[in-house]
Formats: sequence, C-alpha cells, structure tokens
Amino acid sequence: MTDTSEANKERNCEIARNEEAKQVTGSIRVSATAVAVVVIIGGILFTLGWLALK
Repeated sequence: MTDTSEANKERNCEIARNEEAKQVTGSIRVSATAVAVVVIIGGILFTLGWLALK
C-alpha cells in the first residue's frame, strides 16, 4: 500500500510540475503578445502625430 501511495505522490508532483511549466509558457506568450500590440499601436499613434504636425 505504501508503494502505491508513494507512486501516486510522485505522479501528482510530476503533474504539478508540468502544469506549472504550461502556465509559465502561457504567461510569456500573453506578455509577448501584449508588448507587440502596444508597439504596433504606439507606432500608429506616433505616425499619425508626426503626419498631423507636418
């Protein structure tokens, strides 16, 4: 019974590590996408402002 319990604990720890890695990867993707959107919008606003002043 102890062997089964230990195996389950190890399996649960491995699942937890995998889930944590997935969350980190997802967070990085969201952050990268947010930065890209901000850069694009900033570029558009800068261009419109520059054209308005010209």
